[in-house]
Amino acid sequence: MKSAVIVFPGSNCDRDMAVALEKVTGKKPEMVWHQSADFEKVDFIALPGGFSYGDYLRCGAMSARSTVMKEVIKRAEAGVPVLGVCNGFQVLTETGLLPGALMRNASLHFVCRDVELEVANDASLFTNGYTAGSNITIPVAHHDGNYYADKETLDALEGEGQVAFRYAEDINGAQRRIAGVLNKKGNVLGMMPHPERMIEPALGGSDGRVLFESVMNRLG
Repeated sequence: MKSAVIVFPGSNCDRDMAVALEKVTGKKPEMVWHQSADFEKVDFIALPGGFSYGDYLRCGAMSARSTVMKEVIKRAEAGVPVLGVCNGFQVLTETGLLPGALMRNASLHFVCRDVELEVANDASLFTNGYTAGSNITIPVAHHDGNYYADKETLDALEGEGQVAFRYAEDINGAQRRIAGVLNKKGNVLGMMPHPERMIEPALGGSDGRVLFESVMNRLG
């Protein structure tokens, strides 16, 4: 699987993502700078966590309007799988590729620890290696992970199976404990937890690895 990692000024998890993708896929991903108007054809695009553009204004708002995102949006709409983690999730909501918004944690404190997630959907491109209803452990590290959408949107997400993961406990105030959502086509996933930080026992477990393997299995 040929992949790309989008790199913004201020990104600090792009290397983590690159290492994870190389270990799982066996191929180094292409690192794509935010000013690139185009990049090679790839099977998978990752938007990493971090503080893109310093997270001024709203988290992810400036990066959502960067040059490279015009191409990412175009490819996502064409069906290329796109994963946004933490700040990458915020960028995806700011572009409109995913519904909702990420607000300041209800506690107003930064949360950094391993958390349990419930797998809400095991049929998607990104989650087919998991079992619905099972719990997995993935780290979080964020200050603005409080997922918000209006009731109509939340009901639609639930009804269409677009909720991928929920927190097993309330860690940040996210509505309906939502930790990750899919777009309607199922080829875009945004999630606050970091699967790239849990891909092998040396990192504390391999629950995150399953997500990347799920994409590989589905793409063939």
